[in-house]
Amino acid sequence: MSDCYELRCKECGKTWGNGPRSFCEDCFSPLEVCFDYTSLQKKVRRADLISRPFNMWRYSEFLPLPEKFLAPNAIGGTPLVAANKLAARWGVNSLYVKNDAVCFPSLSFKDRVVATALAAARNFGFETVGCSSTGNLANAVAAQAAQQGFEACVFIPADLEPAKILNTAVYGARIVRINGNYDHVNRLCAQIADRFKWGLVNVNLRPYYSEGSKTHGFEIAEQLGWRLPDNVVVPMAGGSLIGKIAKAFRELVTLGWVEPKQVKFFGAQATGCSPISTAVKRGLSRFEPQKPNTIARSLAIGNPADGNYAAKQILESGGWADDISDPEIVAAIKLLAETEGIFAETAGGVTAGVTQKLIREGRIRPDETTVVSITGNGLKTTDAIAADFPLTEAIAPRLDAFEAYLDNQLTTAVGKS
Repeated sequence: MSDCYELRCKECGKTWGNGPRSFCEDCFSPLEVCFDYTSLQKKVRRADLISRPFNMWRYSEFLPLPEKFLAPNAIGGTPLVAANKLAARWGVNSLYVKNDAVCFPSLSFKDRVVATALAAARNFGFETVGCSSTGNLANAVAAQAAQQGFEACVFIPADLEPAKILNTAVYGARIVRINGNYDHVNRLCAQIADRFKWGLVNVNLRPYYSEGSKTHGFEIAEQLGWRLPDNVVVPMAGGSLIGKIAKAFRELVTLGWVEPKQVKFFGAQATGCSPISTAVKRGLSRFEPQKPNTIARSLAIGNPADGNYAAKQILESGGWADDISDPEIVAAIKLLAETEGIFAETAGGVTAGVTQKLIREGRIRPDETTVVSITGNGLKTTDAIAADFPLTEAIAPRLDAFEAYLDNQLTTAVGKS
């Protein structure tokens, strides 16, 4: 498949072939993978997908994979949930949750991007892979490195959630904790990638890594019956995901697989780290970096690599960006779980809570089809909501004890009302 894609500068347009590089050496702008769509139209038809398993590899022709690539595992293929109870609560007609909280193997959408990054790492001959991470990416790198026989070394801020650190350590990866925030970690990793010649998935392999996010968008379109939604609400950390979902939709239109449609993109951030949403709301041409201070640590990137591109995508689509406070994040996590049975991490609380805010403000209309992207599992951030669910007192294993318990519950409920 390598004859169908190459790296190209997002600003000056210069092409750079294929290799472990992430920026243009002429203008220092980021590189992205560009495809030969005329060749793609000859290689694959929409009907060809029917016989393929429902996971991200059914879209292999759209991904930067080496010749004779063999998929090592079945990543993606996550549910698009019709959120009817939540829709009724919010007063809208057509609401869906794209639930990557159950993505294989590490329960976040980062499994998708790591899959394409490690394919490139193998192609370029790296034996050690790693990343700078706010948690989910470290989980995904560690899990897939173990599966595929890479050595793994991941770099994280020291204050990361314990569950995410454990979810990395269990796979046997080397974990390096850094006294600083994600932006400090990422700067160090840029130096490490060059010094040690390692494949750091979101540094020197970033163009290949980010293409994996497109499969989140491909699945949305296919699960809607090869239709595009009116709105997509996406959490923003580095800002790449929202642009790659948009790219997925454009590619499907280019190949004639879906009807053209103006999809509005909405970005969601936590108020304690909201450089992109602040730029959108203030009409800034470039975001201003922030120092993160939020429970949504997976979104706590104060200097997002794709922040300006995300803001541009949002505004050009007719969408918007907004943010919510930490208490609102917790409330949204609970609401999503109580209505749809989906336990999202703090980033999911951000996305759900911002969606509610956008609907309330009339930016998302009741008659439109809206997809909310949930990107990680709540089991990874239990510390954020544990205080809201204290353990109840244990009762004796007797019927009279249970009846007394019920009476007490009833009395308590009446008292609260």
